[in-house]
Amino acid sequence: MSKKFIKTYEDGPVGVIELNRPEVLNALNRQMIDEIVAQLEDYQRNSAIRVIMMKGNGKAFAAGADIEEMKNDTPTSMELADPFAVWDRIASIKKPIITAVNGFALGGGFELALHCDLIVASEDAKFGFPEVKLGVMPGAGGTQLLSKAIGQRKALEWIWLGEQMSANEALELGAINRVTSKELVEEETMRLAHQLAEQAPLSLRLIKEAVDVSSDVPLREGMKLERKNFYLLFDSQDQSEGMQAFVEKRPPHFKGE
Repeated sequence: MSKKFIKTYEDGPVGVIELNRPEVLNALNRQMIDEIVAQLEDYQRNSAIRVIMMKGNGKAFAAGADIEEMKNDTPTSMELADPFAVWDRIASIKKPIITAVNGFALGGGFELALHCDLIVASEDAKFGFPEVKLGVMPGAGGTQLLSKAIGQRKALEWIWLGEQMSANEALELGAINRVTSKELVEEETMRLAHQLAEQAPLSLRLIKEAVDVSSDVPLREGMKLERKNFYLLFDSQDQSEGMQAFVEKRPPHFKGE
């Protein structure tokens, strides 16, 4: 797929996706989401890429969905287009996805960030779901993902009121992971991405799987999956390398095998 609305590049083992519609604050249209998900899947298949980083070009991460594109939609056109189906494919990405948020992450932009595993925000970042003020609601997972991140009552408050939360508020509530200066947000996110890229890829993958299901299944089922994944890693070369390196008091060299 040709890339019209995103830019991509690699920084060693880190694959980068940059949202690239700065003239409309990276508003998400359907082709842009298609491009993002296709690139995520391409990085998933690329064994040289261990971590994926996402960011926005310009003054915002993504200020929301492209309202101009959807203002004339009907229930029938929405059903036929099924614009949210492509979002479901993000869950199939097994590698860590880290997002650098500068400026606005609103509506669909906030949903895109919440679909990622870790969020690093600039101190001037703003998060929120303004859909209620347009007479609609989040449709790409916002009600579910925010509830899992900060709890149902706080999620209801923010989504019902359609207000924006600051980066520090989002951090305090547990919606994001870190806050840094505007000048350093991409550098900090890339540093974290490279730090993760040094870890054992199979461990990262199975940890992500176990954590992802933790809020969807009963405790005992989650613990069974955790235990199964723990045992599986003892069949990997990285487990042997990691423990041997520990005994030899040297850094491990993981290969994802």
